[in-house]
Amino acid sequence: MIKEVSGDILKSSSRVIAHCVAPMDHFDNGLALSLRERFPAMVKDFRHYCHTHHPKPGEIWTWGGVGGIQIVNLMVQEPAISTKGGHPGKASISHLEHSLKELGKFLRKEGATSLAIPKLATGVGGLEWQDVSESIHKHLSDINIPVYVYTTYVKDEKAKED
Repeated sequence: MIKEVSGDILKSSSRVIAHCVAPMDHFDNGLALSLRERFPAMVKDFRHYCHTHHPKPGEIWTWGGVGGIQIVNLMVQEPAISTKGGHPGKASISHLEHSLKELGKFLRKEGATSLAIPKLATGVGGLEWQDVSESIHKHLSDINIPVYVYTTYVKDEKAKED
């Protein structure tokens, strides 16, 4: 079940939140910035992971936080040209689809009971919502858990996820 909701994804009841980044991302925009502020250890761990594993677009990296929350970082953007503060490149549907396939595998393996995601890669990533929505439905509709797509951000408001 995929349900579009309005609210603040950080208020979600879901124990798994997925969002889009680039390899070596600085987490300095949108939801990534909010996650950096809430979970600074995640960003430190992400940077360490990137320096040691050199991930490529299309991969995912997961992080388990306080209270049992899991953050899945979908690497759908090209990395910045410079590792010293450059901006990540744009996302691609191909990278998104690879990441969504990996996300589906992760959710099944972990026995996740729900997932919260924003309008993936439509902000800084530059993708069109129609294309992203089709990819979400293509890759996540058969995982048999609620998928809450936060299409409209409303600060500090809990979405009606039921």
